[in-house]
Amino acid sequence: MIAKVNGFSLIGLQGVAIEVEVDINNGLPCFDVVGLADTAVKESKERVRSAIKNSGRNIPVKHITINLAPADVKKEGSALDLAIAMGILISSGQLDADVKDVVFLGELSLDGSLRRVNGVLPILISALDMGYKKFIIPKANQVEASYVDGIEVVAVENLKQAIDHLSGLNLLQPIQKHDYSAKESKNIYHSDLSLVKGQAVAKRALEVAVSGGHNLLFVGAPGTGKTMLAKCIPTIMPDMTFCEALETTKIHSVAGILKDSDGIVFNRPFRSPHHTASMVSLAGGGAHVKPGEISLAHNGVLFLDEMPEYTRSSLEVLRQPLEDGNITVSRASGSVNYPANFMLCGSMNPCPCGNYGSAEKVCTCSPSQIAKYKSKISGPLLDRIDIQVEVDEVKYSELTDNSQNESSKQVKERVNRTRLIQKNRFKDDGILTNSDMGEKHIQKYCVLSSECEEILKSAYESLHLSPRARSRIIKVARTIADMDLYEDIRPEHLLEAISYRHT
Repeated sequence: MIAKVNGFSLIGLQGVAIEVEVDINNGLPCFDVVGLADTAVKESKERVRSAIKNSGRNIPVKHITINLAPADVKKEGSALDLAIAMGILISSGQLDADVKDVVFLGELSLDGSLRRVNGVLPILISALDMGYKKFIIPKANQVEASYVDGIEVVAVENLKQAIDHLSGLNLLQPIQKHDYSAKESKNIYHSDLSLVKGQAVAKRALEVAVSGGHNLLFVGAPGTGKTMLAKCIPTIMPDMTFCEALETTKIHSVAGILKDSDGIVFNRPFRSPHHTASMVSLAGGGAHVKPGEISLAHNGVLFLDEMPEYTRSSLEVLRQPLEDGNITVSRASGSVNYPANFMLCGSMNPCPCGNYGSAEKVCTCSPSQIAKYKSKISGPLLDRIDIQVEVDEVKYSELTDNSQNESSKQVKERVNRTRLIQKNRFKDDGILTNSDMGEKHIQKYCVLSSECEEILKSAYESLHLSPRARSRIIKVARTIADMDLYEDIRPEHLLEAISYRHT
């Protein structure tokens, strides 16, 4: 008797339906798995064998053939264990159940218990799009699955529970759905703008950057607060919408870093990879083409502390996602596209010793050393960073000033107001922030007066700007005008935007 059971595998963030076909015949006892399975899938026969035995059932002493269809799709991971076990039990007559519309996900332990698997959320969403609505998954994945509407999910702790549920001996209730809006996001960053002393210019630039979703670079001497300012960025960013939370959770689920207790990512990511991070760890890849730091920062912040210390190849990886909002990772096994719409924040010193331009400290670097240090960040990459601001040294009187500074909560209220203006403006354009504008949007929403055109022309020629830099200046000016609640871009908005292009 041939049994057919539904399973799912992942390619990037896209779930692929896998039909597990099980055929048991007389002959020499063996257990074959065919269908372009990787090592983890092939090893499932040992896990399945022990799990079935320790769940009170028997493995037939016959020729067992498992076919994973379609045969031309690479199957990875251990999520097919439960489907294979169910197929064997149905094919051997030990389980009588109609499972043609049920999808099974889960990794089996030797004692029959089910372990959590990565990527359950994107699998459920993909399966729902294909018409599947009934699922049996590990109990450890139930919180993650509870945020998907329109499906019936039964969470089980072990193989025996799944068998008893399907046979009607002990029916389990589907998991309860969770309401995303009922969960309040928490400040997990332990940073606040009220703790940053001085740095009025840098704080202003920070608010402008977050209000419009612009990329930001801090340049300043060591210890002036660049990292502290960067860590405050998530605290003033708008709370994630449910759609943004789902997108971010899918990536974190596939990467295996999703917290079981939360089941969904409530806070915007803040990723800060070390400067020794390889190109693959940033862009993604590996044997199974997993998402890298660039994708893990989707809908959040990617902070590169001391940017010139990163390798040139690692920094150049940022070009595509900064322009397109996604990254295509190509390997011998195939190409996978991951979303990567993040806000880039970088920091660097003005020179190798960090004292260039200081009024009190002496710079020991030669002009050639300074030029070499700055050249580590290529011109094309620097051109994609909208706001470049110098972080001044903090005086002792500012450090001991106990007057109350603006908190992140107060700044966040203004950011939300500015973001709402942009949301209403772009409701028919398919974008959310000023930084996402293309040339057609700039022509439509950023009409400049003759005075503004003259200011921009003068800056373009004197600063030797590129056409890309010109467009980004206009986008920043549009954001500043929105912050000031002006319909049109005024000269003062444009002048402030230009001031952020020269460091």
